[in-house]
Amino acid sequence: MKLLLPYLKKYRTQSILSPLFKLFEVILELCVPFIVSYMIDSGIKNGDRPLVIKLTLILVLFAAVGFGFAVVAQYFAARAATGFAADLRSALYDHIGKLSYSDLDRLGASSLITNMTSDVSRVQNGVNLTLRLLLRSPFVVAGAVAACFAVSVKPALGFAAAVPLLLVFVYFVMLFGMKLYSRVQNSLSLTVRRAKENLDGVRVIRAFGGEDGEEERFRRENGALLRDQLVSGRLSALLNPVTFLIVNIAVAAMMYLGAIKVDSGSLTQGQVVAMYNLTAMVLVELIKLADLTINITKAMSSGKRLASVLSLEPSVVYGEKELEPKGGYAVRLSGASLSYGGKAALSDIDLTVRTGQTVGIIGGTGSGKSSLIALIARFYDRDSGKVELFGHDIRDYTEKQLRSLVGAVPQKAVLFEGTLRENLCAGAGDVDDDTLNAALAAACADGFVAEKGGLQCRVEQGGRNFSGGQKQRLCVARALLRRPALLILDDSSSALDYATDARMREAIASYSEGMTVIIAAQRVSSVAGADLIYVTDDGAIVGSGTHEELLSCCPRYAQIYASQTGGERDE
Repeated sequence: MKLLLPYLKKYRTQSILSPLFKLFEVILELCVPFIVSYMIDSGIKNGDRPLVIKLTLILVLFAAVGFGFAVVAQYFAARAATGFAADLRSALYDHIGKLSYSDLDRLGASSLITNMTSDVSRVQNGVNLTLRLLLRSPFVVAGAVAACFAVSVKPALGFAAAVPLLLVFVYFVMLFGMKLYSRVQNSLSLTVRRAKENLDGVRVIRAFGGEDGEEERFRRENGALLRDQLVSGRLSALLNPVTFLIVNIAVAAMMYLGAIKVDSGSLTQGQVVAMYNLTAMVLVELIKLADLTINITKAMSSGKRLASVLSLEPSVVYGEKELEPKGGYAVRLSGASLSYGGKAALSDIDLTVRTGQTVGIIGGTGSGKSSLIALIARFYDRDSGKVELFGHDIRDYTEKQLRSLVGAVPQKAVLFEGTLRENLCAGAGDVDDDTLNAALAAACADGFVAEKGGLQCRVEQGGRNFSGGQKQRLCVARALLRRPALLILDDSSSALDYATDARMREAIASYSEGMTVIIAAQRVSSVAGADLIYVTDDGAIVGSGTHEELLSCCPRYAQIYASQTGGERDE
């Protein structure tokens, strides 16, 4: 929780004023039983109507002023809590944006979504309640117990003994509650993940008739969440009854001893009523404290989850100053290797790409093409070996410079809800229409964009109003707009037909003149015209050369070529 407190410093004034106004409210409330006592003993008992009216008006005044104090306290608490949550959510979003692909893989999208929504909301609620009620309850309890002792010591002793007993009970509830609520949040993350996967893959599930299986999996995981929530709910349900039981026993003991004192003439009826009112106030506050304990325990559990994300240092560290790119070699890998979760994906990779070259990378599914692209673009860091970009170790570049040098089009095309212009200009800033249209033409996307209404046409969530091939071409146009020194196309034409793929490659070659281009693909036709082709298989490079050279000397390339052309070699 220490990691979260700095986000509350900005609202230090509100955090002080809220409990301070609650203290003023409590002082007024503690005065009320004594005024009522005086009204009974001096006004009602003696039939002094003017005194009763006067004291009633004072009580009404106290109620109005106390209400004002409560509203002001609530206002400051709400300002502090909502501002704290907004800053925390922004910091969390910013921190997640700095994490590497491997960090995000480890944390999981569903868990991060739960952090950004449910966990932050719970912490916000916890801060709000803490500022308003956590200090109010001790104020009331301590003040009421002290006032009871001031009236009469012996009746107050029985009631005072109940307070530490309740505190011990609350402590154990918090101790076990934090573990239970943490387990509930973890179960919630699993349920969210299952729901997200089912929604993303609903077409596949329906196509293969897998609804029953997915319903059973969801029911099983949702059942685990239900069981965890029931256990935590039972613990929460114990608080109020136990608190009522302990406090009411103490109140009964106090009233019994007070009645004896009244009978002996040691106490007045008004004083007994005052003590009863004070204990009633304590009872109400302890009930509030019991509920508050549950909410704070939930907030602390969520806070620990948020702190674990914020304390995670990004595994990819960038350089501190910009470097001057060198000519000669755009990319050079020497003995580079990469693994995911301890399992090797690439091993001992040696690869060179000269500046201005067009290089192809081809291989079957799972051969390591995308992993090699991720290594070159530094989406993942190498485990060993060396990766150089334009004459410098890739780890020495600043993040901004690296992303400006490298334009990568991932295998999965991703568009965001908004206008087409907003999608294309992501990362490129304000761009004029001529430049946008030139990039669209280079990606062979100008035709269907014009049909859909031009640059201001609406892109629905996930780009679902565009086909797979259209989304790929728009992503290529988005990367071309930035005119990077190194353009990487990771199987970004897989959804295109051969004719469109060929036209797009020709247009890109014309648009990217002087640019270094790396094309990863499964189609031989996509890389056949490259200056140099690397063949990957099982995480290693098994051949390199031009198309003609590889047909003669690389069995794996010849096998891929034969499988796609029926064994006929182009002349």
